[in-house]
Amino acid sequence: MANVDVAIVFAVDFSASVDPKTADLQREGHAAALTSPEIISAISENRIGCIGVAYFEWSSAGHARTVLPWTHVCGLEDAKAAAAAIRRKGDTGYIRRGRGGTSVSTAIDVGRSLLDRFPGNATRKVIDISSNGENNDGLPIQPSRQSAIAKGYTINAIAIPPNDGAPNQPLATYFGRSVIGGFRAFVMSPTGPRDYTTALRLKLVIEVSMNVIGRQLEALPGHMEFRSGGNGG
Repeated sequence: MANVDVAIVFAVDFSASVDPKTADLQREGHAAALTSPEIISAISENRIGCIGVAYFEWSSAGHARTVLPWTHVCGLEDAKAAAAAIRRKGDTGYIRRGRGGTSVSTAIDVGRSLLDRFPGNATRKVIDISSNGENNDGLPIQPSRQSAIAKGYTINAIAIPPNDGAPNQPLATYFGRSVIGGFRAFVMSPTGPRDYTTALRLKLVIEVSMNVIGRQLEALPGHMEFRSGGNGG
């Protein structure tokens, strides 16, 4: 794989708490965000004009599944091909048995391993976590978090909104305090399922370009926490 402006690992929750509606939200949300005009424009405006993306699903400790291996995205056709793979192979939420709890530490560790093995050079490397719960399975989260940050990787997160439409503020607070970290790390929490794709799209724009102006951030529906600077997030 050639050099890219940013390498992004999408780490998507498919634990037992992820029902079909939530699975659709994540799978379709990532595919739609990746092919949106805003993302394609952000990619083209960078120095190299290409990004690397990978997509895997995770649940309890030791349970992770690669949906999209490292893929070069330099324009709309590349993005459409990546999105098609996510839609075709991504979790549907119907087979939930045996997935167990939510190991965010596993998500970080697998994401870090994928970034370690990125087949090229990337100006920035990002682990992009989507989840509906806190770390309740596997190893403690802080050693995993600090290991990723120490390598210069950024950990961002998006809190999956509950189906009742109530903002998931406690989860966003948890992500902000205990999960995200690295250069300009941030967490987003949409107000409800309808806002998830919008929030995910803006999240990816920020990760791809880092050139988002204040009024664009303010236009996001719902709550967003943005942190910047420092290895500790």
